[in-house]
Amino acid sequence: MKRIAALLSCLLAVPALSVAAEWEGPQDPFKLYGNSYYVGTAGLSSVLITTPAGHILIDGATPKAAVQIAAHIRQLGFKLEDIRYILTSHEHFDHVGGVAELQRLSGATVLTSVAAKPVLETGKTDKGDPQFGNNMPDMTPVAKVTAVRDGESVELGPVSVKAHYTPGHTKGGISWTWMAFENGRPMNMVYADSLNAITGPGFRYSGNTVYPNAKADIERSIARVAALPCDILVTAHPEANDLIERQAKGKLADANACKAYAETGRVRLAKTLAQEAEKR
Repeated sequence: MKRIAALLSCLLAVPALSVAAEWEGPQDPFKLYGNSYYVGTAGLSSVLITTPAGHILIDGATPKAAVQIAAHIRQLGFKLEDIRYILTSHEHFDHVGGVAELQRLSGATVLTSVAAKPVLETGKTDKGDPQFGNNMPDMTPVAKVTAVRDGESVELGPVSVKAHYTPGHTKGGISWTWMAFENGRPMNMVYADSLNAITGPGFRYSGNTVYPNAKADIERSIARVAALPCDILVTAHPEANDLIERQAKGKLADANACKAYAETGRVRLAKTLAQEAEKR
């Protein structure tokens, strides 16, 4: 948790173009549970869900990290060409900047939220993004983008992955849930979007015109993630729930993980609101 706190502090102080180098650092892929695998980097999550009918990939990280994601998928013995869908968490460069390249390699359809769709299609950050003033870098526009509704499920073979809109960190954030099975035992899998109330210059969660529902959105999203059935949690940045360390210790399963992660979001929001109140 100390690592993520330090990295978030950096994001508050420097332009978002300066992606922390360690986020793109090497990380061997590993099985999460059953047909679900971590294929991201040391600091940028990406998950591959495999099925006999093809595969689903969640998040594409940065363009540099996308190269590692592709290599990890091949290292596990799977084909990029078998990826049918690429799902997104939120529309920031460090989570979807590599999606265009991964789509080019796989031919997959990209599924995102209604609010995130124009950002992926144009590569331009929404002016209502809480971090817009942090000089967010442009991204390579993504083709074949389809918006899924809140609560809609993506079906592929025996797998059903459900979209849970969790805006607030951005307007278009989504968390995803599915069931994974191993030796007949099911696990509730959660890929949770960022719940951090981080702002750029001039943006206030306590009141602004470009995204007036930001505070209410992130409060609802925090509560929603806390309430999810949650056995194994993957967060958009693995540091946020010590995923890599937990995997090394063989302790990925934690029924309290989503509640603990949501509580971290509540603390971050309270700190942000307090800082805003001091500046009035």
